[in-house]
Order: sequence, then C-alpha cells, then structure tokens
Amino acid sequence: MSVTTDPIADMLTRIRNGIQARFQRVDMPSAKLKMEVARILKEEGYISNFKVAEEGKKKTLKIFLRYSADGTSVISTLERVSRPGRRAYVGAREIPKVLGGMGINILTTPRGLMTGKNARKAGVGGELLCSIS
Repeated sequence: MSVTTDPIADMLTRIRNGIQARFQRVDMPSAKLKMEVARILKEEGYISNFKVAEEGKKKTLKIFLRYSADGTSVISTLERVSRPGRRAYVGAREIPKVLGGMGINILTTPRGLMTGKNARKAGVGGELLCSIS
C-alpha cells in the first residue's frame, strides 16, 4: 500500500482515468476532504452520485460518474490548481472564472469547501484546490 502525498490530485486522477476508461464508478480511499469535493461535484451536476462504503476499518469513497445521452462525459477537464509544491491562494476578488463561468472552481475557505461562485458571493477567499469544466 502506498501513501500519496497529494490525496486530492490522486482523487482527480482516478476520476479522469475512470472517464477515459468509460467506467460507471471509481473507488478510492475515503477522507473528509474528498467527501466534500464529491458533494460539490454532485451538487453541481458533474457526477451522478457518491457514497462511502465501510469494509472493516477502511472506508472507501465510491464516485458514480455521469455521462450524457451520447456517452460523452459531463466532465471535460479536471485539473489540480494548488499543489503541495506550489500552493495557490486567492482573495475573494481574485477568484478566476472557469470557461467564462461555464465551469467551477473548488476552494477551501474559512467557511469550509465551496465553489468559486459561492465564495465570491460570501466574500471569502482561500486555497484554490481544483477547476472543473
């Protein structure tokens, strides 16, 4: 078993690989931060669902990918913005728009994880975790 230094990057990579392989579901080790990212992805309509399964002591996060009627993935790009080697912090006014407002950013703010749009409304900045379109 390997320990990843960046669990969010690992999560995004698993989702990207699952989309390329046309999987219905991707599984990964569960963590509170990953569950919050999955919650936002579900609320914004990028994934169909997610759930946490407990196998003994281990918790597994199962993310159900979403595809359109013609079989193309709802997610076209999924990229990590802030990395352990180079953290990206933004103020409430500097939160970038993804694809001119068509995509979303996910930020960690003092009020918890939220989309860039919600953080702008709330007037809070934070660490820019990833952008999705």
